[in-house]
Amino acid sequence: MMKDSVVIIPTYNEIENIEAIIKAVFSQSKLTHILIVDDNSPDLTASKVKELQNVFPNRLFLEIRKEKSGLGTAYIHGFKWAIAKKYDFIFEMDADFSHNPTDLIKLYNACAIEGAELSIGSRYKTGVNVVNWPMNRVLMSYFASKYVSIITGMKIHDTTAGFVCYKREVLENIDLNAIKFIGYAFQIEMKFKAYLKQFKIIEVPVIFTDRTKGVSKLSSGIISEAIFGVITMKLKSLFKK
Repeated sequence: MMKDSVVIIPTYNEIENIEAIIKAVFSQSKLTHILIVDDNSPDLTASKVKELQNVFPNRLFLEIRKEKSGLGTAYIHGFKWAIAKKYDFIFEMDADFSHNPTDLIKLYNACAIEGAELSIGSRYKTGVNVVNWPMNRVLMSYFASKYVSIITGMKIHDTTAGFVCYKREVLENIDLNAIKFIGYAFQIEMKFKAYLKQFKIIEVPVIFTDRTKGVSKLSSGIISEAIFGVITMKLKSLFKK
């Protein structure tokens, strides 16, 4: 089962979390590979990963990009790498433990057993499952997801989730070079593209815990990209029909 899955973790200044998250993912019962896509972190996150590659040979991989160029482009880089290596199941996951590694198997099973082509670790499938977030952040995220599903027509509770598993065919059928968004809205755009192609999407309830170490990368520019981008994205899809 080892070769069929890869967990892509984009990093920028995650030295406080990187070793722990790698070890936590590798300690799961399902054996998987990890690809770290690091944006040349000044805190030497990549050096720590290289060190750990000696501990986990042929299972831990590292791609270093020249500079910080956004979450979306980091994932696209990782997706292309994973498609070329023919992994069947390709995961997105944060380095900061906001996504619990023990939930990886739930996302995997939704695709491998239940027939999903995209499974989503959903904070809002069964109410609001968020720990350590200030109330304004919870409300903003919750209503952003509601807003997106209304505008796009997607029957997804957590449209902005960044904890997902794709079957390779989904990523092979999406024009990755045409993905416009790089921040928060990247997650929405990817789900929307999968939804338009009528891939089967399953939401798996998870509990999201805000990071305790390191600094969040969320900014107001990223949020406005999401709000206005969604409308543009929906309009374009209508004209393409």
